Amino acid sequence: MSPTPSNDDRERLLSITDLADELGVTARAIRFYEAKGMLRPQRVGANRVYDYRDRARLLLILRGKRLGFSLAEIQQYLDLYDADPTHRQQLVHLLTGARQRIDELESQRRDLELTLEELHEIEEQVLAAMKRAGVTPPPRRAVGARS
Repeated sequence: MSPTPSNDDRERLLSITDLADELGVTARAIRFYEAKGMLRPQRVGANRVYDYRDRARLLLILRGKRLGFSLAEIQQYLDLYDADPTHRQQLVHLLTGARQRIDELESQRRDLELTLEELHEIEEQVLAAMKRAGVTPPPRRAVGARS
């Protein structure tokens, strides 16, 4: 859980540019989440202004996306937050979703480990064949290097 915002934080209004800069997203992404009904900023004249609640909702959206939840799943979570002041339903929903995502990721990890094992075996076989043929293998690229 995040700490309770101070009164200054609760009263602070941010422009879309300020909110985007603060959270490291684009204004376009914020407008996208607004168009999906996930954010409901206030308007001051023609400008959108975002309060601490909008910021918190955007943080939840970004965290949910980072963890692999769909926008629909994140929207359900946000809807429960709005509908249930005790947050019981929200917590149960979050726990269920987190457990499901853990299971999915564990399965993907097992699949990746098997694939890596097989690829390492192929690499060893090819290196052995190259050595027998007198061929010098190219250097291995660093992880994350792009061609």
